[in-house]
Amino acid sequence: MKILVIEDNVELLQDIKNFLEEEGNICEIAQDYKSAFMKVGIFPYDVLVVDITLPDGIGLDIIKEVKKENIDVGIIIISAKNAVGDKVNGLEIGADDYLTKPFYLVELNARIKALYRRKVYRGSKEIVFNEIKIKPENHEVFVNNRLMNLTKKEFEVIHFFVANRNRLLTKEAIAEHLWGDQIEMADSFDFIYTHLANLRKKIAKLGGEDYIKSIYSVGYKFTERE
Repeated sequence: MKILVIEDNVELLQDIKNFLEEEGNICEIAQDYKSAFMKVGIFPYDVLVVDITLPDGIGLDIIKEVKKENIDVGIIIISAKNAVGDKVNGLEIGADDYLTKPFYLVELNARIKALYRRKVYRGSKEIVFNEIKIKPENHEVFVNNRLMNLTKKEFEVIHFFVANRNRLLTKEAIAEHLWGDQIEMADSFDFIYTHLANLRKKIAKLGGEDYIKSIYSVGYKFTERE
């Protein structure tokens, strides 16, 4: 999962980033409205964690912009404000959840995972695509009910592909989602091909079909359609 945390308290921001990365996520950060607005407009994320009060703007305006541009992303507000009016306002403009400071990082992580399950898995704790079954919280993938032996990055690749099945995924989008925003500075994305080649071999070894379709010069699509 790729998450953007928008928070002006540097200490809290770093604590959240460290915790979410230890949980296996790619976590990008923004300390102010301007940098957050820029990142949301350029890079794709699964979940935004948004503080309402920023030094140069209001977090709610970022949410309004996300909804205006129809960006597909889950949103959790974190705020020291505990007024019912602020919560209602945040949820009515499009946020999915609201967490009042101070909070436990484990609770934030649980809410992020629950939001992602609702958004991608329709509330289920596993995602199934024909003979492939993924249990994200256990980092397990099964093909024909046989557990795959995957590296951490191979798991993230197939999880991203199955979660976005039937969608065209550019090489840039894959790289940014799985390695972070700074990967856009890489000279090439050949490492993606290496991971996909390994995945294809491992899926085939367990009797699975090759659903990874190459779209010439653009990227890939995980689909059973030709």
